[in-house]
Amino acid sequence: MSQYLILIYDSEAAWDSASPEEIERVHAGHGVFGEKNAAALVGGNALQFTTTATTVRPEGAGGHTVTDGPFLETKEALGGYYLVEAADLDVAIDIAKGIPLFTTSGGLEVRPIQVFN
Repeated sequence: MSQYLILIYDSEAAWDSASPEEIERVHAGHGVFGEKNAAALVGGNALQFTTTATTVRPEGAGGHTVTDGPFLETKEALGGYYLVEAADLDVAIDIAKGIPLFTTSGGLEVRPIQVFN
């Protein structure tokens, strides 16, 4: 079995203006997803909004620059992730298709975990 990280991108603006019922619908969807895929799930978490992010970048002289916020401006932000075990990429993609998104403009990125020997 290989491990895959499924990154969840969605609109923070849509989340920020959502009704409690809309938020509960998506949270309930994640609960159903978790139950259905319990055998494959290794971990996962939701992330706080990008306004809480801090970016750390190396400087040429060996120091670092620390700035508030994410590096990129984007309509969809990384909002959470699941770490899954799957036989191959196709199985991981099938698992990802079951993850509920808040908006249709959101998306999922499935990436294999690199193993170092």
